[in-house]
Amino acid sequence: MEFKDYYQMLGVAKSATAEDIKKAYRTLARKFHPDVSKEPDAEQRMQEINEAKAVLSDPEKRLAYDQLYQQYHSGQDFQPPPDWDAGFEFSGRGFEEADLGEFSDFFANLFGQGGRGGQAGRGGRGSRRRGEDRHAKVIIDLADAFHGATRAITLQVPQVDAQGRVVSREHTLSVRIPRGVKEGQHIRLAGQGSPGVGGGPAGDLYLEIHFSPDSRYRVEGRDVYQTVPVAPWEAALGASIETPTPSGVVKLKVPAGSQTGRRLRLKGRGIPGQEPGDLYVELEVVLPPADTEKARELYETMAHELAFDPRQSKGS
Repeated sequence: MEFKDYYQMLGVAKSATAEDIKKAYRTLARKFHPDVSKEPDAEQRMQEINEAKAVLSDPEKRLAYDQLYQQYHSGQDFQPPPDWDAGFEFSGRGFEEADLGEFSDFFANLFGQGGRGGQAGRGGRGSRRRGEDRHAKVIIDLADAFHGATRAITLQVPQVDAQGRVVSREHTLSVRIPRGVKEGQHIRLAGQGSPGVGGGPAGDLYLEIHFSPDSRYRVEGRDVYQTVPVAPWEAALGASIETPTPSGVVKLKVPAGSQTGRRLRLKGRGIPGQEPGDLYVELEVVLPPADTEKARELYETMAHELAFDPRQSKGS
């Protein structure tokens, strides 16, 4: 997928103001609108211009896009990094669902994720209106879901300065992470959204929880999977071992005759909840290196003393 340079599409600098973007769009629209243009690629160019305007004229989308732009402003093999939009505070339903058929795959991957739930500006008659709800994706450690925690979370809030340029304001909150929170679950912070109008109440802030990447664990719902290395003699003879888990160190019984890939279930040791998840331990037999004379002697003894052909079961 090609990275789309929206600034180049509109012919404006990255420092362009909101008024610069409006002017550039109007100029290009007059040139490429299919109803009036004689250009052979008018329809495609108009789609690109509309797409660029949809992002750069929206302060929230533009701020998030600019973060990607700093790292990837060219290239055909672009894929948005995981949780690329984490830490940005959005109004209303966040990234609104667009008519993706009119825009590129690049746009769909970034902004075609649907809303983040909640309601915006509900309630109130006349001039008294409730403030908009706001939404943000935040990253926490898996251990916080097991034990609960209070964390200082900083969000980026887009603002338009006096010169019409989009700038970022940091918004730091002290957030209580409840024990047992799942990935994708929302934490509601009442009254932390946009201010109300005419004395109306403020909206709420919804934090969508995601876990920081951890090569040790894989999470599915409330179930947690992890790989635990074992020595060949522990797998062959059986053993009692200790291994760290997100909830702390646990004792684990390795059955005799275990092979790599054997899965052991620790019931109820996954993410806590009314129905707690399970912890699945996948064993990985790890061979010690034959990097000393003594180690090589032991391997040679095994080769001579054990009548073992690992390929016999494959029919060779």
